[in-house]
Amino acid sequence: MDSFLSRPSEVVAPELLGWQLTHHTSQGAVSVRLTEVEAYAGQADPASHAFTGPTPRNAVMFGPPGHLYVYFSYGMHWCANVVVGPDSVASAVLLRAGRVVEGADLARARRGPLVADRSLARGPACLTQALGIGRAQDGAQLTDSGPLSLRYAEPPVAVSSGPRVGVSRAADVPWRFWATGDPTVSAYKRNPRAPGS
Repeated sequence: MDSFLSRPSEVVAPELLGWQLTHHTSQGAVSVRLTEVEAYAGQADPASHAFTGPTPRNAVMFGPPGHLYVYFSYGMHWCANVVVGPDSVASAVLLRAGRVVEGADLARARRGPLVADRSLARGPACLTQALGIGRAQDGAQLTDSGPLSLRYAEPPVAVSSGPRVGVSRAADVPWRFWATGDPTVSAYKRNPRAPGS
């Protein structure tokens, strides 16, 4: 898996679609098959958290690939990224959405009893909530079979790409990738501060 993840984020991102992320906790396990991701290219990318260099918050991005970079967004929710690229060259793939394929009851207990199946992990905050991912998982290693595992499953039939969601800089870079037509993919929302909005 390390050789797969050690490539540029915009190359790895579309190929992560269909992979399965599983988190084992004391409550049980939840698995999500990824249906939507976004690539960020570190110090070469104005929209990346690593654009201005290393900080305590983004330190995991500058480490080896195959770890989870988790951050708190807008003071409200957690977002998870798979660190990719060579060691010490910061880049990551934001996990935006997926389909819960194992542990739906636990995912629903975390997300709420009225949440539809397609929405259990639809959006980056919903995905981390369904999986039970938070600050404690920042820096966690992704393995084939561990508390946090990432493994190849089934790729989508077709992949679409377009602008990234919610960023104000480099907003038109088409590094958001999703499984075409999948109902678990989140809605596109352009940042009102992005040029041309």
